[in-house]
Amino acid sequence: MKFGLFYEHQLPRPWDDDSEHTLLQQALEQCEFADSLGIDYVWEVEHHFLEEYSHSSAPEIFLAAVSQRTKRMRLGHGIVQTPPAFNHPARVAERIATLDLVSGGRVDFGTGESSSEAELGGFLIDPFEKRPMWEEGLRVALRCLTETPFTGHAGKYVTMPPRNVVPKPRQKPHPPVWVACSRRDTIYLAAEKGIGALTFAFIDPEDARHWVTDYYTTLAEKGVPIGDAVNANVAAVTTLMCHRDEDEALQRGLEGANFFGYSLAHYYIFGRHHPGVTDVWAEYQRRRGEHGYDPDAVRAAAANAERLGAKAVAGGIGGLRGAVGTPEQIRQFLRRYEEAGVDQVIFISQAGKNRHEHIMESLDLLGHEILPEFQERDARAEREKAQRLAPVIETVMARKPARDHPPLPAPDYEFPAIPRAEADRAGLDAFHRYLDTVAEESVQGDLSAIDALRNG
Repeated sequence: MKFGLFYEHQLPRPWDDDSEHTLLQQALEQCEFADSLGIDYVWEVEHHFLEEYSHSSAPEIFLAAVSQRTKRMRLGHGIVQTPPAFNHPARVAERIATLDLVSGGRVDFGTGESSSEAELGGFLIDPFEKRPMWEEGLRVALRCLTETPFTGHAGKYVTMPPRNVVPKPRQKPHPPVWVACSRRDTIYLAAEKGIGALTFAFIDPEDARHWVTDYYTTLAEKGVPIGDAVNANVAAVTTLMCHRDEDEALQRGLEGANFFGYSLAHYYIFGRHHPGVTDVWAEYQRRRGEHGYDPDAVRAAAANAERLGAKAVAGGIGGLRGAVGTPEQIRQFLRRYEEAGVDQVIFISQAGKNRHEHIMESLDLLGHEILPEFQERDARAEREKAQRLAPVIETVMARKPARDHPPLPAPDYEFPAIPRAEADRAGLDAFHRYLDTVAEESVQGDLSAIDALRNG
């Protein structure tokens, strides 16, 4: 089982002019340290307009910075919003490929569609259209990454003529593809498309076992790859704060963990948000018990808990806990995910007002006292998994239809430069001869005619 870090770039109010800069610099320091400890992945979200919950609207920039401060850590988009109203698929392909090149082939291409009014409404996306938008945007982006040239597409949400989209990624045929899964039905979707499942839901290891079984069963029976490779993996997310003293771990980690849950629910479930005005942190402090995100309740429940769970409940009031505790508690918790067949556990530490120095101390304990035993088992487990899945993946890839890569609209397809096209439309032989002269002069370094044309 592999391990990753997860970043929303949470920034509860109040802010000052330096808050966002400090937040990003601390996250970069955490990633660099995690890489040195052998943590396998960093996952970075793409969200828009979600004040306090997520100040991460340009993950490709952050991940590019991480790529230059790390050596082996994989760079996961968790996720790219692929409905074309968020990101044109050609631009998605260009950014993914460029990041893959500057990182030496370390990108994982997580995808999603959002489900908040802040984002969907902000980009004028109909919530009932977002799933087909996600699929069409992803299909076109993957074709842009792999086809030379991309042969064009005319769909409901994307129309684009043939172009050779450059650069191409270092990983062939393309980086591993994932989709965000918050419900069990999306697990089936991931398996049916032959892509990894990023289960961004706080589920206990025993529940994760059912998700894993559903995924691999569906992959074998119904998988048809949306891309040109299968990424058969299931990842689970959990909160993390490690300390040798359990009560200190709870004091350091629970408030942030539960703000993560509350602020998510504010934007996705029950909130009314005034842009630039609403103070989600203050609202959380005032109403956390009412809405079931109460660190005190979790602390009380933890006093009698025999083993960790994704959630804890006391007196009918619950909250998130996950991997918040001592090294031994967290070790036992993670073993249960491993036994359930989860391929990767992704840790949320940067949440709420969790302190940078506490996160660094927690990562240090994780890296030195917990990860080594899992790393020892991972190499063998990965080999065994590859052998076990090889015939399944061969069958899944054989199901991919040839129409997924259509031919060019004409074998001799070309597009002329705008002046040449104007000459074609007007039938101006003299203008064609002039353009031929410009071509000859430019070979000799004379750009005066080019400058004249470009300047009108």
